[in-house]
Amino acid sequence: MSSIETVKCLIIGSGPAGYTAAIYASRANLQPVLYTGMEMGGQLTQTTDVENFPGYPDGIQGPEMMEHFRAQAERMGTDIRFGIATKVDFSGTLHKVWIDDSIEIHAHSVIIATGASAKWLGLPSEKRLNGHGVSACAVCDGFFYRGKNVAIVGAGDTACEEALYLANLCPEVHMIVRRDEMRASKVMQDRVLNTANIKIYWNSETEEVIGADSVEGIKIKNNQTGEVTTIAVDGFFVAIGHTPNSGVFKPYINMDEQGYIQTQAGSAKTNVKGVFACGDVQDSIYRQAVTAAGSGCMAAIDAERYLGVLLHS
Repeated sequence: MSSIETVKCLIIGSGPAGYTAAIYASRANLQPVLYTGMEMGGQLTQTTDVENFPGYPDGIQGPEMMEHFRAQAERMGTDIRFGIATKVDFSGTLHKVWIDDSIEIHAHSVIIATGASAKWLGLPSEKRLNGHGVSACAVCDGFFYRGKNVAIVGAGDTACEEALYLANLCPEVHMIVRRDEMRASKVMQDRVLNTANIKIYWNSETEEVIGADSVEGIKIKNNQTGEVTTIAVDGFFVAIGHTPNSGVFKPYINMDEQGYIQTQAGSAKTNVKGVFACGDVQDSIYRQAVTAAGSGCMAAIDAERYLGVLLHS
């Protein structure tokens, strides 16, 4: 039999968005309860150097930065707990969320900050070198490869955008495309094709990322000829998409075709009153720690205003 607890503000997720929402909600005396999810600290816990977050002039390690976020939220009074939202019922005014199928939370307001997970190729070498030359975000990590040669996998608009971003930093960008065409829009394809230092390998797949402690190269196989080619690179970027961690909310919350939660323009409001979304679970465009933190602030302020009317009417 599950226990039931009623709270003013429930925050689901513990990346920059969730922790920032918690800081603002605590300061507004919403007495937030935050459940971390499976990956406490979110995607940044798998990142090494973070140099583009304001306030860290010398840079900082991703896990350390998220520990700072957690400590600040806790110091402000957030009740931080480990657990995963496994079921929700947003049909009533009081929102019900089940944690690990055993704890039932009734919340006057809910802030969804469950983030998105990068899609990977599934190579053991890719996993082993993740954070040591393998990355799923060129905008986050491309700076570290200025003047070095890199490779990128993908064929959509995001892959093209990231290839062009890297081409401004790196002498050579090797782009691995699985088919004989790209999925990207025509304008993005044209930009890539007309960029001299981007070399495209059509009908090709990555077989291995080479390197003991850091990326030294990749092996790719041409699917038509079977030929295996080794390319010397210092960085390997995977740009085959992200999966928003939103499945549990699907019966109640409006989403786009990819599963990103849709919020009202200029706010964190979803289609369900009292339920707000922030961070990468609703942002398919920017996907940066600083934008996630900003949207976490928005969600907490929206929740505060909602509760101000709900609890005092």
